[in-house]
Amino acid sequence: MIRVLVADDQALLRGSLRLLVDAEPGLVAVGEAADGAEAVRLTASTCPDVVLMDVRMPGLDGIEATRLICAPPQAPPPQLPPDDGPRPRVLILTMFDLDEYVYGALRAGASGFLLKDTPPAELLAAIRVVAAGEALIAPAVTRRLIAEFARRPGPARRDSAGLAGVTDRERDVLELVARGLTNTEIARRLFVGLSTVKTHVSHLLTKFGARDRAQLVIVAYETGLVTAGIADPGPPSAGVARQLSEGSSG
Repeated sequence: MIRVLVADDQALLRGSLRLLVDAEPGLVAVGEAADGAEAVRLTASTCPDVVLMDVRMPGLDGIEATRLICAPPQAPPPQLPPDDGPRPRVLILTMFDLDEYVYGALRAGASGFLLKDTPPAELLAAIRVVAAGEALIAPAVTRRLIAEFARRPGPARRDSAGLAGVTDRERDVLELVARGLTNTEIARRLFVGLSTVKTHVSHLLTKFGARDRAQLVIVAYETGLVTAGIADPGPPSAGVARQLSEGSSG
């Protein structure tokens, strides 16, 4: 059974999400939080597998709550128990695909990012993907996120030498991952097999010490591999469902 905590400052939406989760076989809602501080407290007491996290909430916002919830076990914040088990996964939900806080949420450790108008079936599938230890970002969101934040002053980027240990083919895969293509789309783009793409993604995760695909997007941005002004490598994905069906962590 996948345990889900819902965090959103709108009571009606929280209730609707809880009903949606509870009606799905294999999922159960273990609590509702109206702000980030409550989300952190309830995470400690209910031990959810996935936290559905709104970004814009009063007090402690979704970014800071995500950072606390996703803190490494060896250095947990005081609000969370000092255990060695896996940390809960955070799936960010927002109304805006250009939300100015999205980049911060990914850096804080979020493993998924979907818009609130995502169809219910895709949202439920996304919960399962994230709970399985994979990462998911709606492809259209990824492209717009990179384009938007590449135009803004941001955190210091890693030196481009950080890509020195990455092969040319791995660079190609990393760029396409960061631009929101699924493994199947990358395989078609590069004329290689799906298993080959998964192997390259696995190698990239290891080389950068990245937990999941979402963190590879951050690497691509911070090394300057993906910037605004570079042509989109292809048409948008047909939808999140195709990414869900592949398994996106490798």
